[in-house]
Order: sequence, then C-alpha cells, then structure tokens
Amino acid sequence: MTRSMVEDVWPLSPLQEGLLFQAAFDDEGPDVYTVQSSLAVDGPLDADRLRASWEALAERHAALRACFRWVSGARMAQVIARRVTLPWQEADVSALGGAEEALAEAERLAGEERARRFDLTAPP
Repeated sequence: MTRSMVEDVWPLSPLQEGLLFQAAFDDEGPDVYTVQSSLAVDGPLDADRLRASWEALAERHAALRACFRWVSGARMAQVIARRVTLPWQEADVSALGGAEEALAEAERLAGEERARRFDLTAPP
C-alpha cells in the first residue's frame, strides 16, 4: 500500500496481538476466529442497495479498512486505508430445482467462503 493510500496507523490492542499470534501460529488450518452468519431473506432483495450499505459502513468506520503490517522489528501496527474495495460475491440460487437444492448450494458456497483464510496484510 503506498503512503498516499494510508489514512492512519494505529497500535495493536492486546487482543489483536493475541489474535495475530494465533493466526500466524497455524496459518494452514481453519481460522478459529472466523465467524459466519447466514440469513434467509423472504421477498425481493436489492443487492445493489445491500452492497452500498456495506460500502458506507466501511467508509464510515476506519477499523473496517484496517490491515496489519510490520512497522519495526517484531512490532506490528494497524494500517488504515483511505479507501477499500470490498470483496463482494453474489450467487443467485433461486433458479435451482427446489428449496433443498438451493439450500445445499448456499451451504456449499458458505463452506468455501469459510475455508478461505483472511489475508491480514490486505485491507479490508
């Protein structure tokens, strides 16, 4: 990240230091601190509005634009990016054969996403 893309640099909290230690200790297995929530939406969903809402949250709250970088020796810091592009993926399962097939595909997609580890050096 170039300097002009950096809004601020913050020290790590003790909790963040512990989480980063755990993430670095086992960087191959599943991330035990990743939490995933699924919601069922009844009725139409405006995907563009949903995405815009998440983009507004990231713009408003600097902590959601953080990444972690080595700053000196063995010290890490939170680097806050001025702007980020949210990693966004949409999948429409409504055209599948029925509710069971759609639910199975949604669960498969959620499992793939959950298995993908975060790159803590890249925001958001």
